[in-house]
Amino acid sequence: MPDPVTVLIVDDQRLMRDGLRILLEMENDLEVIGEAGNGQEALEAYEKLAPHVVLMDIRMPVMDGVEAIRQLHSRWPDAKVIILTTFDDDEYVFEGLRAGALGYLLKDVSGEELAEAIRTVAAGGALIDPSVTRKVVAEFARMTAPRAASPSLAEPLSQREREILQLLAQGLTNREIAQRLYLAEGTVKNYVSNILGKVGARDRTQAALRARELGLV
Repeated sequence: MPDPVTVLIVDDQRLMRDGLRILLEMENDLEVIGEAGNGQEALEAYEKLAPHVVLMDIRMPVMDGVEAIRQLHSRWPDAKVIILTTFDDDEYVFEGLRAGALGYLLKDVSGEELAEAIRTVAAGGALIDPSVTRKVVAEFARMTAPRAASPSLAEPLSQREREILQLLAQGLTNREIAQRLYLAEGTVKNYVSNILGKVGARDRTQAALRARELGLV
């Protein structure tokens, strides 16, 4: 059996930490190896435990999540952090992503979605809540001037790939795209992988930004 993905949970609410631990330990390939109640404790725990992924709350005493992420990346540039919070305020979204978070999820996600996000980030990807993805795309559109012409791709997208990229840019998950287009979820996953390669994107958020550059959204 492959080694499990190790997780550090950082949240100032003990009940939330306990609930997350129970959810994640139901997954055979995930292992919670530590907990912390604030950002300072998170730094100390990371140094001691070196988890694969950190689940980080935003609003906490002593040191908040954004500052903790900044310091984590300053000391351990390869640290992989997912923000898990109840807040989708623009300030928290952009500060958290600028600090180096690879994921930004709201606490109303399902246990299955959270587990999949942890696997994705542990493997080097990024995963952002659909509502947050829309904010990122909107901010990118606000900050960049309109292009006179859409950039071309070395390998053009098929009509189906363009449809899927448009839905991805709207923040839909693979499951939601599959339901919308009457496809199998595995088929959509394969399409998304092909799309990332064609548009030169590392993850879904970059692909959403490329969709805007290509004039698809």
